[in-house]
Amino acid sequence: MTETIETGRAEDRPDAATGGYRWRWAALLVILAGEVMDMLDVLITNIAAPTIRAELGGSASTMQWLAAGYTLAMAVGLITGGRLGDLYGRRRMFLIGAGGFTVASLLCGIAVSPGTLIGARLLQGAFGALMLPQGIGMIKQMFTPKQMAAAFGLFGPIMGLSSVGGPVLAGWLVDADLFGTGWRMIFLINLPVGLAAVLAGLRYLPAGRSKQATRLDLTGAALASTGAGLLVFPLVQGRELDWPAWTFLMMAASVAVFAVFAWYEVRKQRAGGDPLIVPSLFRKRGFTGGLAVGLVFFSGVAGFGLVFSLYLQMGLGYSPLKAGLSQIPWSVGIMVGFGAAQAVQRLGRTVIHIGTAAMAAGVAGMVATLHLAGLDVTPWQFTPALIVTGLGMGMMMAPFFDTVLGGVEPEETGSAGGTLTAVQQLGSALGAAVLGTVFFGILGGHVTGAVDHDAPGLRAQLTAASVPAARQDPIVAGLRACGDDRATAKDPAAVPASCARLQRDVAAAVATVPESAPAVQRAVGAAAGHSAKTGFDGAMKVTLWVEVGLLGLTFVMVFLLPMHARPEEDAPEPETGTGAVPATA
Repeated sequence: MTETIETGRAEDRPDAATGGYRWRWAALLVILAGEVMDMLDVLITNIAAPTIRAELGGSASTMQWLAAGYTLAMAVGLITGGRLGDLYGRRRMFLIGAGGFTVASLLCGIAVSPGTLIGARLLQGAFGALMLPQGIGMIKQMFTPKQMAAAFGLFGPIMGLSSVGGPVLAGWLVDADLFGTGWRMIFLINLPVGLAAVLAGLRYLPAGRSKQATRLDLTGAALASTGAGLLVFPLVQGRELDWPAWTFLMMAASVAVFAVFAWYEVRKQRAGGDPLIVPSLFRKRGFTGGLAVGLVFFSGVAGFGLVFSLYLQMGLGYSPLKAGLSQIPWSVGIMVGFGAAQAVQRLGRTVIHIGTAAMAAGVAGMVATLHLAGLDVTPWQFTPALIVTGLGMGMMMAPFFDTVLGGVEPEETGSAGGTLTAVQQLGSALGAAVLGTVFFGILGGHVTGAVDHDAPGLRAQLTAASVPAARQDPIVAGLRACGDDRATAKDPAAVPASCARLQRDVAAAVATVPESAPAVQRAVGAAAGHSAKTGFDGAMKVTLWVEVGLLGLTFVMVFLLPMHARPEEDAPEPETGTGAVPATA
């Protein structure tokens, strides 16, 4: 055996009838509970951040760090977290991580200042990085190769449903104000889930660790954490700081640090040491190809989810709860896609190709929906395209983890699981940064373009209201400047100086024709609202096409993956009754 068992409990031994761990399905539910807590905590603060800031105070960067602090701590700790499981036992590290995550959630829920809340979020990310990588290793330990596809396949729909349910849950909890807790309940809800995961984990999780792991590679951990931090920090902070030169220098430095890290790991293994990431992993086609595919795909998924949610709330004026409910067809599509992937899993890599193509078609369908429905698009009109998008996402993700990790040896699973999850987190940060930057970077130009397009109509209305031409020019110019400043503002609650000037220009125009004041105000208000909606509509269409491009790149990169998760699946099945067995590698 390649795994050692830490206790002598009979229930920790493989089931003689199936070859798998006796409590494997119950243990899988415990692992998925940890995944759900992580996914929800990635998303919920995006919805609740304005309410949190209104109560606790702080600058605009406070809202940014509520998400960025968690992501940064998670990304820099994931690889080390997986290795700790190899060294000290995956069940032990999962329980410590789940318990610490629960306590950190309590600290978030009782925070009294922005600093204490951000610090608690950092703790959540750090303990999450200790908890999450253990799940993949335990799944490979508990399930037989034939069962593993179904086990890993559950990750796709669970993560997809959590990504859609997070905003819905956050919006509902904030609006419901249960027991007078307001936004605090989005963190306090983790307490029963986390406690249940710890108690169930004590009973059902297997106690195994890798017998090859001997010592923690502290130098490798420091290099990996530094490289990830140098990449994630400028990605999540760059836009707010207007992308100063040092953000690009940090990203360039991260490449250099990762290169040193790779050199050091190979050197350490050749010297007989125990590297943080086993270099032999990168000789496996499924794993190396999976890292590349995962980086691009999860970038697209995270970026799409962020921008679409922002568009619904900021562009269409939906409440947080309505925006979350509008994405339910996406989750329905994910569930259908998961079932479809299970039905055709014999097609192997082709299922991932079909899913990626379907998701791209769904996103392109959203562009068509915006063209056909116009500025007054409804959630029902988005439904067909969202279902197709979710269908493709489910079909892609259901076999993905099994395909990537199918060829990984048991002694490599801790390292492989931590690395894959870290790349997923880095991809999510990259997608949010890139697509968010594209969206907000072009938004101002689309808004001002809409003002210019609508200017003749506005002038005609102002003329009909007897506003002199000399008073019309400042209003049109002010609309243009105010629209651009609002579209690019870092603090949406602040009134830009250009908007304050526009208000004064409108007041001056009204003073010349008091009897036409209501008509002037209606005309200016309608023009401002129409240009803002048109700007968001145009920016969303461009961003969706960028998303289609990312999915197209994912489709091409899927060819890097093996046709099937395990080599024996590529071999023809023996004829019935011959007694032949498939050859194994």
